[in-house]
Amino acid sequence: MSGSGTDFDPVGVVIDWLDACRQRRLADLLELYADRATLDCCDGGRFVGRSGLLRYWPRKLRAATPAAFELYEVLPEGDCVVLDYRDYDGTTVRTKFWFDDVGKISRTRCTPLGGVGSRSKAA
Repeated sequence: MSGSGTDFDPVGVVIDWLDACRQRRLADLLELYADRATLDCCDGGRFVGRSGLLRYWPRKLRAATPAAFELYEVLPEGDCVVLDYRDYDGTTVRTKFWFDDVGKISRTRCTPLGGVGSRSKAA
C-alpha cells in the first residue's frame, strides 16, 4: 500500500476484522471502521457511517453459518487490501478494504467469487 506516514498494518487490520466477524464481536468490528466509512455489499446495498454499519452487521453476524468467515487469501494490492473468504452465508467472496490515515477502514467493497476460494484453499 502507498505509505501515508502512519505505522498501522493494513493486513493486520483485515485479520482483526475477520476475527471480530468470526467471534461475532460487533463492538470490536465497528471500532475498526472510520466514522463515515462506506460498505458496498455483494447484494448491491450501500451502507454509510455508523448508522449504516449498525443496519448491516448485526443481522449478518446473527445469520452467520458455522463455516462463515473462513480465510482463503489476504494480500495488499495497490492502495487497498484484498480478502478472499467465506461470507456469513457460506458463499465465497472478495472484499477490498481501503483505510484512512489513522488505520481505520474507510471503505469496503464486496464481490462474489464463486469457486475461487476453494481453488485457493487447495493450493
